[in-house]
Amino acid sequence: MTVLILTCEQDVTADMVVAELNGAGVPVVRLDPADLPGGVALSGEYVHGSFHGHLSTSGRLVSTDGLRSIWIRRPGEPAAHVAEPSAWLTEETSQALYGMLHATGARWMNRPEAARRARRKPWQLHLAQRSGLPVPATLITTFPQAARDFAARFPDLVVKPVSGTHPEDPPRAVPTSRIAPDADFAAVAFGPTLLQRRIAKRADIRLTAVGERLLAARKPAAPDPDHVDVRFAPSVGPWQPVDVPASIATGVHTYLREAELAYGAFDFVEDSDGIWWFLECNQSGQFGFVELDTGQPIAATVAKWLAGPEPESEPHATPATRPT
Repeated sequence: MTVLILTCEQDVTADMVVAELNGAGVPVVRLDPADLPGGVALSGEYVHGSFHGHLSTSGRLVSTDGLRSIWIRRPGEPAAHVAEPSAWLTEETSQALYGMLHATGARWMNRPEAARRARRKPWQLHLAQRSGLPVPATLITTFPQAARDFAARFPDLVVKPVSGTHPEDPPRAVPTSRIAPDADFAAVAFGPTLLQRRIAKRADIRLTAVGERLLAARKPAAPDPDHVDVRFAPSVGPWQPVDVPASIATGVHTYLREAELAYGAFDFVEDSDGIWWFLECNQSGQFGFVELDTGQPIAATVAKWLAGPEPESEPHATPATRPT
């Protein structure tokens, strides 16, 4: 049985998992939907009440009947690499590829529909609240007066994008930034703006969830309170392994179950009282930088999940009550 990985050509995170699968002797095929049609080909036959499909890439032919799992890491847009791309061909190719893959008995990390929903930050915040995870007070608005009223209630705010990465070529990360005390918020009328109470953090937390396994790492926060985004702040030390509080573990497992995710990279910040505040969950987040610092076997854990069966039903967790 073969593991199928859908991702772009240059993906070091996927490289790490492929190496683990190869080391364990588990067959693996990696392809980018952006190369279909062209470098990648497909065929599916529906005859006499049965379905048989095949995928071909780099000279390898794999039967969809032989797929044990499918990992959607960072795939390109279907048909993006053809000579004359079009929205029509992209939709046709996407329907053909993902429709065929859904007809297999393979396990997904993560299902496309669950992954698309999980990217929506407003939904993430609501689900985190429902799961019992602490969520900083947040406002998403295009009403300037609503922003002003929110700032009066929570004077120390940060602003961040609702959707995440800016869709440039290549994509550009937009940092989380503090709001100036004299901001008048008139500009929020021109687009949805996410304002959030700044947590005076003593550390950043990255929690990588793979199935039931949780691997968390902690990094001390930069001393300058204006450096709110760990991606752009000067480093004051490496990531270090850290135990997951029981209430956070319960909330994360509830979140994953409700989101129908097998994998999630959770970002928290830790305040002076030791509370972990939920910021977001990336359903296909990177983990290589954490593994390199901590030595945590994240790639091996992902490979093990992809290579082996999971229980048909997972135990239900009860949400813990946490501050909001």
